[in-house]
Amino acid sequence: MSDQSAPSQHSYGRAYEQMLEKVRYDGAYPTREKAEEAVRLVLAGLGRQLTGDERVELAARLPFEAARILTAQIPDTQPMTGWNFVKDLAARTGASLATTRWDTGSVFSAVASCAGAELLSRILQQLPSGYALLFGRAELTHAA
Repeated sequence: MSDQSAPSQHSYGRAYEQMLEKVRYDGAYPTREKAEEAVRLVLAGLGRQLTGDERVELAARLPFEAARILTAQIPDTQPMTGWNFVKDLAARTGASLATTRWDTGSVFSAVASCAGAELLSRILQQLPSGYALLFGRAELTHAA
């Protein structure tokens, strides 16, 4: 006989658990579940934006559970700027832009740690403007 009132426990791999803890700590989320909601939302959004070799390489470097969220998405035909990415996620959840921006930065920090500097640079070259700041990097532009 099982205890129906017991909280559900997910059995995830250690790497994913560590990623969730990093997001929870960096984002100052009150619970692991809130951190996981942010991870699922932001990785799904990134999966709709990222294509090609960078998508494959990032998926290979992410914990299995995170890679599955990323790769389950079909990339959009029209890539969004970083700001439009945040607005799209906010519209999908009904959360404020400020909260969604916070969630995005918290998750992208963990993603950047998994990706490494070289792959992250290639990802940022592929994506439209505005993503570097979301990943905690300066947005470099070419002088006209």
